[in-house]
Amino acid sequence: MIYRKYGPKKINLSVIGLGGIVVKDTNPFEAEEIIEHAHNNGVNYFDVAPGYGNAQELMGPVIEGIRSDIFLACKTNKRDKENSKIELEDSLKKLRTDYFDLYQLHGMKTDDDFKNVSSKDGALETLFEAKEQGIVKHVGFSCHSVSVADKLIDNYDFDSILFPVNWALMLKHNFGVELLKKCEERDISVLALKCMANELWSDNNRGDFKKCWYKPLTDKKLINLAIKFTLSKNVISFLPPGNTSLFKAALEIVKNDLDEISNNEIEILKKYSESTNAIGSSEEVFI
Repeated sequence: MIYRKYGPKKINLSVIGLGGIVVKDTNPFEAEEIIEHAHNNGVNYFDVAPGYGNAQELMGPVIEGIRSDIFLACKTNKRDKENSKIELEDSLKKLRTDYFDLYQLHGMKTDDDFKNVSSKDGALETLFEAKEQGIVKHVGFSCHSVSVADKLIDNYDFDSILFPVNWALMLKHNFGVELLKKCEERDISVLALKCMANELWSDNNRGDFKKCWYKPLTDKKLINLAIKFTLSKNVISFLPPGNTSLFKAALEIVKNDLDEISNNEIEILKKYSESTNAIGSSEEVFI
């Protein structure tokens, strides 16, 4: 497994994480198999959120036995202090832990999101107070908007962001390029979403990919190139889409050292991006 350094303490994080959406709506036996497969193959970054249905309840009993081995990240989509604190405490119970390695604002996208979390008695008070108390080791946010991410980074001391770093968005629309530079300059760790996204769904016929908010890449050669592209940036780790087979396919790719992406491979992705219905614009991701 490839590991990169996360945060000010330079914690070794596997370059692939297991997102709770992968285990959502499975059963306890399937959830255990997925989590153990990830752990046995060197994955130590696990990410979940209350918004992922029953994922916390399914993950909790399994990760309890490996808690000291893993970096556990959770999120809140509540924007006020009171409800985000309630959600934090509920997540701790469901995941059978007394602390989170990383706690994040979930799905920050609008100016109202920023205004609400940063106001008096906003959710940011919950995050930073929990960090002071040691309940949370690091604080961050996930975000689908460049401008909102900029505001959060410019006004608060975050350890990391969870942000779309997608081949088509960057090659077609230059999405997030300057933000990644800013994070590198300020030593803010970048965790990547949407690495393996292909394009927006054109209809509701999603087949085996019902838990994927976007149409994922399924061709293994393109998946390989997409992962190499994302990891060629200042990205610590990425989260594959919510599908067990795609998670396992991505895991196989990063179990050993990857070659650096070549200019020719970037051109292949760039040409392919021209025919895709990208999941966002230069400023935001649509999903």
